[in-house]
Amino acid sequence: MSFTKKDLDQIKRKGLTVQDVESQIELFKNGIPFTNIAEAATINNGITALDDNLIREATEHFEAHRNEKKLIKFVPASGAATRMFKFLFQFIKEYNPQNESINSYINKNKLRDMSLFLVGLEKLPFYDLVLDHLKSKHIDFSTLSNSEKIWHFAQAMLDENGLNYGNSPKGLLPFHRYRSSHISTAFEEHLYEAALYASVNNKAELHFTISERFKDKFDEEFKRIEEYVESGTGVSFNISFSYQQESTDTIAVTIKDEPFRESDNSLLFRPSGHGALLKNLNALDADIIFVKNIDNVVVKYYKEEVAKYKQVLAGILLKLQAKTFEFLHFLDANNPKEVDFKAIEDFLSEEMSIKISSEYKKYTDYYKIEYLREKLNRPIRICGMVKNEGEPGGGPFWVKNKYSNQSLQIVESAQINLKDKKQKELLKNATHFNPVDLVCGVKNYKGEKFDLEKYVDRNAAFITMKTKTGKDLKALELPGLWNGSMAFWNTIFVEVPIITFNPVKTVNDLLKAPHQIK
Repeated sequence: MSFTKKDLDQIKRKGLTVQDVESQIELFKNGIPFTNIAEAATINNGITALDDNLIREATEHFEAHRNEKKLIKFVPASGAATRMFKFLFQFIKEYNPQNESINSYINKNKLRDMSLFLVGLEKLPFYDLVLDHLKSKHIDFSTLSNSEKIWHFAQAMLDENGLNYGNSPKGLLPFHRYRSSHISTAFEEHLYEAALYASVNNKAELHFTISERFKDKFDEEFKRIEEYVESGTGVSFNISFSYQQESTDTIAVTIKDEPFRESDNSLLFRPSGHGALLKNLNALDADIIFVKNIDNVVVKYYKEEVAKYKQVLAGILLKLQAKTFEFLHFLDANNPKEVDFKAIEDFLSEEMSIKISSEYKKYTDYYKIEYLREKLNRPIRICGMVKNEGEPGGGPFWVKNKYSNQSLQIVESAQINLKDKKQKELLKNATHFNPVDLVCGVKNYKGEKFDLEKYVDRNAAFITMKTKTGKDLKALELPGLWNGSMAFWNTIFVEVPIITFNPVKTVNDLLKAPHQIK
């Protein structure tokens, strides 16, 4: 592959090397292998079920040790809210209240989302804000017909000269309306939640990954709510932000796997998905990192329940981590003759859900120790899993590598060969779903930070079809943050109740019970 001097300068400005770009092009040419799932992880086969004793023990362990640890809550929050309002953008584009009634339009087009939005209109957290905006435009909402009301309401919400919610970051949208007339954003709700489980000595640290263009808006929001939230929780907050780094962008190619070029003949690079945030996560210095998406929050009534399970996951992490560290220190301090191999093997298989290679039995004691050390000395993640209720997205599976060794992974359906009947059937057998509810231990037994870049399965990337100026292109997404980017971590799946999973994917999700005041 030959690049011009202009290309080389562009690649360098991106923080990339020619080798990086050539490796990405090779992935396009060779294709990315499908993930080979061996079976779905289920209760007692890769997923731990919680009972009252385990909940109590894990919670007590976390509370006993939390003040010794540095805790951070990590929240991917760079997404705009555009997809939340997809059906409303379509509605504004197509509907004319002068031509037909809103009910006729909904029934004719079988628009269930639109019908639900219409019924729940007054329960939306921003209902009064939209009416105030219309009033400022001298539109008397009360005198409009039902058809005109809904059109003007949607227009005021989404128009660039209106409230412009569709182009706002999801984290800064009004999510909840309380009886005190206080309206909270998803950003604010994460602070309240962090106060319950991610605070040490009445201080909580949160890190948000955002789009750089919205940094000032997030700063303004924190200034607006800081005193209010701190007085309500008794906790002070240290908030930091980072952006997706340009060096994580990937090159786009044509259908023939040649670099895609812009009209000025420059190379086209594209953002590479949430896997790019591994660099942001890797830059944090903490003993425990809680990971949760920006839109997965609840009103205050449910927060204690949600926080309880975060504490449980953190307690499980600390207990397993302590035992892991104990074994590693033991391996360092003793010669092979003094090692209790069975104790470590049982711990790995029974408590860490690690399947030991069939080749292990053939190893000498020296190589057995190295094998066990390598298995133990990895980042650990405890992943909450909820029962599958038909939500799209990834799930917990036992995955088989090219050497037939199996490990627990979070796998997206796009990673699976759905043309393979057996693989498709195994996907259907999934009983649980990934809500992105992670508690991560990213330091080793010597207290040093792991380099998380070393635990990525680079082959777990994604190739997607896109268009640019009417031309087809192939785009490359890096291995997802909780998929291939954490493939070589030690992974523990724990079943958590559905109340812990309350994402806002469409505006109508704000009408569900966990987002409404009782």
